[in-house]
Amino acid sequence: MNPSWLSVFPDNIRGLLLKMPTSLFNELEEIRIREGRPLEVNAAGRHYFLTSSGEITRNPILAFKPGKQDGNTLLDLITNHSLYTMEEELRRGFITIAGGHRIGLAGRTVLSSGRVEHLRDISGFNVRIAREVQGIADQVLPQLLDFKQQSVHHTLILSPPQQGKTTLIRDLARQISNGTWGHPEAKWSGLKVAVIDERSEIAGSKRGVPSFDVGARTDVMDGCPKAEGIMMMIRSMSPDVIIVDEIGRSEDAEALAEALHAGVRVIATAHGSNVAEMASRPALAQLFNPPFFQIYTVLNRTEKGLAFRLWDGKGRVIQTHEPGWKGGKEHA
Repeated sequence: MNPSWLSVFPDNIRGLLLKMPTSLFNELEEIRIREGRPLEVNAAGRHYFLTSSGEITRNPILAFKPGKQDGNTLLDLITNHSLYTMEEELRRGFITIAGGHRIGLAGRTVLSSGRVEHLRDISGFNVRIAREVQGIADQVLPQLLDFKQQSVHHTLILSPPQQGKTTLIRDLARQISNGTWGHPEAKWSGLKVAVIDERSEIAGSKRGVPSFDVGARTDVMDGCPKAEGIMMMIRSMSPDVIIVDEIGRSEDAEALAEALHAGVRVIATAHGSNVAEMASRPALAQLFNPPFFQIYTVLNRTEKGLAFRLWDGKGRVIQTHEPGWKGGKEHA
């Protein structure tokens, strides 16, 4: 059975993708379509171009080059033939489709008062394939446990883009919600988890119902700005743990600080290579002085898999895990 995300592609491009070697097709992470330029795919962290016969090549000269009609058809399909209903998504530069697959867009911006009002003349698409990897959090979760409070520590997960952050926190939500702690001394039940899923990537919700397994005691606020979603969930759903992806604005930091005062534990991700880099961002400064997070996890994807290193709030290394467990093959 072909995956559902294939249906957003024009027939000719869909046919080329299906001609790829099965092993690479099953590891697809990104499909990049740029009008008049080579069709590019990313499989398991390796980049290739596709020829007009569906063969892979490293030579862009030999690659198939999608035309304007291909781009128009793709845009029509991903907006469900109703472009005007996607105004907000177009302004943000991406559209998330059922299953949590995110499609990045590139084109010409229309500005109003110096801010992006709209995106038009769209000629570039990056289809990022979301995949569920249950068990990817097995090595991480035991290190996050707070035995005194029978909960988890405030945790910030860092890495550059596309290293596996979203995959990891999806599985953390599932395991925390189900009470699958992975530690012989952790005897308490699963906790109430609130996922703030602004881009519909963590849970991959369709009409409010998650398409990924995020756990038996997890509630999802889908398509909501992070800061607003955090406060809404605290007021309405009384979560024990809040999980949120890609914090970066001052409003996010303020909402997380409010969660701390409400006694809610937080697991968040952010783009960054190290803690010092994050602490230097003015918008997030209040989360580092005094320190909000008790554990920092930095991910590093390698050819052999995903490595990570954990620090405590005082900068001491708790654990280093070298590649040996696979995963993170999706947007992050």
